[in-house]
Amino acid sequence: MINFSLARTRMIDNQIRPSDITNRDLLLAFADVPRERFIPTGAQELAYIDADIDAGAEAAGDTRYVMSAANLARLIQLADVSDGDFVLDIGCGSGYSTAILAKLGSSVVALESDDALVQRATSTLIDLSIDNAAIVTGPLEEGCAAEGPYDVIFIGGSVEELPHELFDQLKEDGRLVVVEGQGSAAVARLYVKEISVVSGQTAFNCCVKPLPGFQKTQEFVF
Repeated sequence: MINFSLARTRMIDNQIRPSDITNRDLLLAFADVPRERFIPTGAQELAYIDADIDAGAEAAGDTRYVMSAANLARLIQLADVSDGDFVLDIGCGSGYSTAILAKLGSSVVALESDDALVQRATSTLIDLSIDNAAIVTGPLEEGCAAEGPYDVIFIGGSVEELPHELFDQLKEDGRLVVVEGQGSAAVARLYVKEISVVSGQTAFNCCVKPLPGFQKTQEFVF
């Protein structure tokens, strides 16, 4: 039988810390959240491998993943979530990123398009007594304007095209973290809203699985 507590410690020491993660609160969040609870039944022995893991989405053609711990930690550290922040977690999958963000921020709204994942994630968060996060269903690319604006918008996968409407859901001085591009050419970017103007900067290369709904609009060419 796998010792998940030991596996979690090894994940932090061997995957997360070597990825230049220095935020103490973030490290404590990863230590506190049982990653195996967010992995589908039958695959929990894979919970702490250094890889993206199929989250078990049920919508046709909509494969979803629990992001590798190292990449998730790097992206959340880039977002610089503090204890007073209101966070939108877009593409939360089975809820692992939501649980980590809820340990860091004041409250989290998590958006997911797959109904089965919404039900599982909600149930898991309740079981873990994480009561400052709520998961809503909807198209990922639209965000959740009804609950905003947000201090932080975290997009849990790579996108081809970032809808600018999401910037309207940021508070003043709000941050949006996203991976733009595909495969090894993708980069993590941090956008900051200041005096109603949004500026972005590239932070590091980051290869993560794509999210549905963020494909580039096909242009008609004669």
